[in-house]
Amino acid sequence: MSDRYVLALDLGTTGNRAILFNRQGNIVEQTYQELTQYYPQPGWLEHDAREIWRDTLSCIKQVIAKTNTNPHDIAAIGLTVQRETCLLWDKTTGQPLHKAIVWQDRRTANICNDLRQEGKAESIQQKTGLVLDAYFSATKLQWLINWVKQNKPETNWANVIAGTIDTWALWNLTPGKVHATDISNASRTMLMNLDTGDWDESLLDLFGIPTHIMPKIQPSMSLFGTTDAEVMGAEIPISALFGDQQAALFAHGCDRAGLLKCTYGTGCFLVAQTGTQVTRSNEKLLSTVAWSTPKQTNYALEGAIFTTGASIQWLRDGLKLISSAAETETLATSVPNTNGAYFVPALSGLGAPHWDMNARGAFLGLTAGVKREHMVRAVLEAIAYQVKEVVEAVNQDSEKPVSLLKVDGGATQNNFLMQFQADALGIEIERPVILDATAQGAAFGAGLTVGFWDNYQDLVASRGVDRIFSPEEGASSAQANYGTWKRAVERAKNWIE
Repeated sequence: MSDRYVLALDLGTTGNRAILFNRQGNIVEQTYQELTQYYPQPGWLEHDAREIWRDTLSCIKQVIAKTNTNPHDIAAIGLTVQRETCLLWDKTTGQPLHKAIVWQDRRTANICNDLRQEGKAESIQQKTGLVLDAYFSATKLQWLINWVKQNKPETNWANVIAGTIDTWALWNLTPGKVHATDISNASRTMLMNLDTGDWDESLLDLFGIPTHIMPKIQPSMSLFGTTDAEVMGAEIPISALFGDQQAALFAHGCDRAGLLKCTYGTGCFLVAQTGTQVTRSNEKLLSTVAWSTPKQTNYALEGAIFTTGASIQWLRDGLKLISSAAETETLATSVPNTNGAYFVPALSGLGAPHWDMNARGAFLGLTAGVKREHMVRAVLEAIAYQVKEVVEAVNQDSEKPVSLLKVDGGATQNNFLMQFQADALGIEIERPVILDATAQGAAFGAGLTVGFWDNYQDLVASRGVDRIFSPEEGASSAQANYGTWKRAVERAKNWIE
């Protein structure tokens, strides 16, 4: 084969990335552009879908130019995206009808509360595997539809289509020819029936969403279409599509029940593979699709934590306590402890295992002796404690406790955080050489689908391990302070009436 590369597109919450992978499964080159975050009201967060597409196309062209790659040398494209973020657009003009509502957005919390009071929460969870929460796409699409009806009454609904960011990117990569999603992203909308793998008509009716605006659901590893030669310089097959957390699970080789990973990104997402059967949690973990091929669907349990890396970004951009994320490690290690300060990262409410949409972020235990470095350290410790909560929930749901945690994502570069995570959990943490596991998983899926690679296990085995973090002398104090941090969480819960 003349093909030399697989291209992964990783469209995340804070930025968009294009990465070329070679036959060895290693990164050849990558480009990245940070994405503008819009906060129109407290608790609201939006993205400009047009900016996402412009940046995606720009990143693709940059990575091709930087490597002097002929587009015909790209065997396939794998796409992985921030999940739950959704939008409506006009299929005749290609223009969004409103900015995309981001997964962290809380504007539909009241809709969820009303549905819970109506007794709908249990049936929604039974059908979708998801906890009734504003996190998921269903109430966001309901809000968007109502907004368009009120503010753009002239809209012709025969021309309106909906989707998450994967659907939007796919539609643009194939100039309007393909309106589809994969089952892993569809399973996060709170509109897909987990047992049938298709849109649930009763849920679409409940949220007032017309069936005809929804994309077709396909297996994660299947041919979604080809790029337009005028856009990309070649007709390249788009042969894998994953939600970002599912892609990372795939990259880590977690293809059997009991294997799990944790991605430290904007949020933290701990995902445990459960095999080919849907597994239900007793600890408020989400039942979700891991990925699928035309022959088989794999499922997972997930603990979704909304605010981790976003806390560090807030320290930089909001409070301006730091100038870069890397600075947090130096500051945290400059002090022996937090001097009694604790941080609750509920900037977008609390996800697993609390599912409190009304919680808000808080610093507690502050005294005049608390300095900037103590507050920064408290934020990093809180990230590790949130993960500990979810690991405890996984242990409650499992016959065998977690003994090793595979990690990835940008925040895992922070050695203090990873060591504190090992200390807090009392188990080893495995950090790979390539931290972009979401993009790597998308590339693996796309390449395997078109025959660029032929053995998944060999690909996974070739992934290098950068470092193993084992519990050290700080473990006793890290675990002792966990109880105080949990008290702080209780103080921050149900803050918004």
